[in-house]
Amino acid sequence: MSGHIAALNDSVTRKKVVYKNRYGLEIMGELYYAKDMDLTQKHPALIVGAPYGGVKEQGPCVYGNELAQRGFVVLTFDQSFMGESGGFPRNVSSPDIFTENFSAAVDFLGLQTFVDREKIGAIGICGSGGFALSAAQMDTRIKAVATASMYDMSVAVRGGQDRAALQTVKTQLAAQRWKDAENGYPEYLPGFPERPIEEVPANIPEPDAEWMRFYAVKRGHHPNARGGFTTTSALAMMNFPLLAHIDEISPRPILFVVGDQAHSRFFSENAYAAALEPKELYEVADAEHIDLYDRTDRIPFDKLAEFFRSNLK
Repeated sequence: MSGHIAALNDSVTRKKVVYKNRYGLEIMGELYYAKDMDLTQKHPALIVGAPYGGVKEQGPCVYGNELAQRGFVVLTFDQSFMGESGGFPRNVSSPDIFTENFSAAVDFLGLQTFVDREKIGAIGICGSGGFALSAAQMDTRIKAVATASMYDMSVAVRGGQDRAALQTVKTQLAAQRWKDAENGYPEYLPGFPERPIEEVPANIPEPDAEWMRFYAVKRGHHPNARGGFTTTSALAMMNFPLLAHIDEISPRPILFVVGDQAHSRFFSENAYAAALEPKELYEVADAEHIDLYDRTDRIPFDKLAEFFRSNLK
């Protein structure tokens, strides 16, 4: 899948789309729907967000292809500053803008004559799970949310560090801002090679090795996703508690999908505990975190389709 999009089912149409978020930044997306869909009628629609640091070709394309076959209009997109979307400097991460882009996707879908505005849901993979939930906290047009291998990046960047450790990190990042200001461009240190490698070196610890098992090899490598963000992006993420109001999504439903072997499952378990009903935590057997990006033999697409069919009504 290196540098190109996963195979498309013969029954599915995929087309490039472009629209703007509320900051005027151009978002590049792809729209999926069944070739035999009656476009004179209105249909339920889903937004699928990519893993944190990933692009629409790394997971969302698999979801788009599968869920279009199950009767949904599906929109995938690249986050601002990433992939084919606009925004400069490149590889900047913004919790506010990344959350906003889910609402911008709702705007776009709601303007399509064949989409039912009352039946729009969102799916977030990895870090996009946190952004999709954050968007749903405020945007009541998102009628149901599902996450797959959810990461709450505002918690992840703090990493369970104590006050003293956080102060040290902030001091280092503040010093980096001086360097960025002097250089006129923010530091960005990619985590993955420019071209896919054959196999992951044996000496890399988990979970770094797991990221390499997807992003650095042919399975998931994409030239638009070299890993990570500009160094000082971490400051904004530390300062923005993404899921502070997750209880306000209720009475709209949330489905958390986790692999039984996922190193990240505690993010979903904690968010599930903080959310109000209706909510469900669904465990996938024999699956690690990255398996819910692209493995069609692991991702419970029928479960996802049923969740949205029953709740987008």
